[in-house]
Amino acid sequence: MATAGQWIEGARPRTLPNAIAPVLVGTGAAASIGGAVWWKAVLCLLLSLSLIIGVNYANDYSDGIRGTDDERVGPLRLVGSKLASAAAVRNAAIACLALGAVIGLVLVATTAWWLILVGAACLAGAWFYTGGRNPYGYSGFGEIAVFVFFGLVAVLGTQFVQAERVDWAGLVGAVAVGAFSSAVLVTNNLRDIPTDTVSGKLTLAVRLGDTRTRTLHIVLMAVPFLASLALAARTPFALAGLLALPLAVRANAPVRSGQGGPGLIPALRDTGLALLVWSLLTAIALTVA
Repeated sequence: MATAGQWIEGARPRTLPNAIAPVLVGTGAAASIGGAVWWKAVLCLLLSLSLIIGVNYANDYSDGIRGTDDERVGPLRLVGSKLASAAAVRNAAIACLALGAVIGLVLVATTAWWLILVGAACLAGAWFYTGGRNPYGYSGFGEIAVFVFFGLVAVLGTQFVQAERVDWAGLVGAVAVGAFSSAVLVTNNLRDIPTDTVSGKLTLAVRLGDTRTRTLHIVLMAVPFLASLALAARTPFALAGLLALPLAVRANAPVRSGQGGPGLIPALRDTGLALLVWSLLTAIALTVA
């Protein structure tokens, strides 16, 4: 029986910046066009957190029953380590995703009905990443899904439900957050290339190989800082996002130096930290604007 602490660890708290960052940037983008609604921002944050925790438990369940996590280098997996039953983890995933659906319906009721379709796509993306007969995460599409759902959809959705429109600054911020979030997954999958190859999990990192995956991480980490330069057209304060550059350089250091396995865990942590700091600084800058 898993303890409360193990359930928390199984929720993968180091991935939470991927849920917090898009809401920060989306709210900042809404504020920059005079449309921030703070109680909706709080609901967006709760929705995003519910979805990412639900995704993490769903991945734990699906990978666990497939045996993908039998040899695990990274964070604790509940099913793979046999600390919790597959049914319990599956039910936790469903509960989190259902909570997210309820929060989403509240936002839909105050905005536009067609957002139900976006929400349905998010729930399907969450479950079928590693679930179902042909999980797209096993075919190399995980990074694209993260870019779309935790970048474009999350940032622009947050801006839209508050300001009831989106603009170019929101789109630039969405691309930046999507790139950062994809870099987090790239780091994770780079670390797992040996075990994923053996288990037949053809992630993008497995398809690209070690060297090109490390290059991809550098490219993705550079995108947000180019976005800061672009956002300076909205407000010069957006250049504050460049203050996160040292964190990004530190996050990429283990990747550049050829680290593997446990040596990449600091890169995973620091990539998420760089994402969070960049998003907070950018959100403040856009709000001030």
